[in-house]
Amino acid sequence: MSRQAQAAVLFLLGASLLHAGFTDLYLRYVKVGLRPMLLASGVVLIAAALATVWYEWRARKAAPRHAEDGHGHREPRVSWLLVLPLFALILVAPPALGSYSALRTGTALQQPYGYADLPPEGALRLSLVDYAGRAVYDHGRTLKGRQIKVAGFVALDKAGTPYLVRMALNCCAADAQPVKVGLTGRIPPVLQPDTWLEVTGTYTARQAEDPVNNGPIPFLQVSAAAPVRAPQDPYDETWNN
Repeated sequence: MSRQAQAAVLFLLGASLLHAGFTDLYLRYVKVGLRPMLLASGVVLIAAALATVWYEWRARKAAPRHAEDGHGHREPRVSWLLVLPLFALILVAPPALGSYSALRTGTALQQPYGYADLPPEGALRLSLVDYAGRAVYDHGRTLKGRQIKVAGFVALDKAGTPYLVRMALNCCAADAQPVKVGLTGRIPPVLQPDTWLEVTGTYTARQAEDPVNNGPIPFLQVSAAAPVRAPQDPYDETWNN
């Protein structure tokens, strides 16, 4: 590629990062906390592109005129294919990882460092990861006798067992792993994979082993379930805190 072409690619890449960072698109790729770094990277790339154009213009202006009459090296046109992923980033928002990935990856549930205090009365609205951690590692001590509400997307294994899932990530979507909660009790008769549900139920001591990595999968005794809209941030990143 010529310097001008390199500058154009840098500019497009920087603009793509800024576009993703100023919209919700970046949530498909990285966790919320990395947004400032993403925006800073976009600014740096655009600045580098402008600097490249400026210095190239200065070099050409200072070069002897007879040097301009020479034949420069011709770059292969195939190098312009590097621009295609940039347009894909701008025009196509990839879907969040769902049930297909969840059922082929072992549960990432980890023992929490501690548990936040819960309200003494009323229904508990918990993140799916919080419920799973308390159910497995605290043996439901703070959950017994309480009505619980959790949300996630549906995954169905080969035997038809329904799970409620959130994908957790450390950094970006490439390292996303599922946390799974099995559903038992009054399960809706028809469940579609990747449908988001808010489930109301109670703690049960029932557990299963994830067939992928033998990790623990707690269950929730369902009393009601209703479809909900997928959240703005489809990934739950609280699991490793």
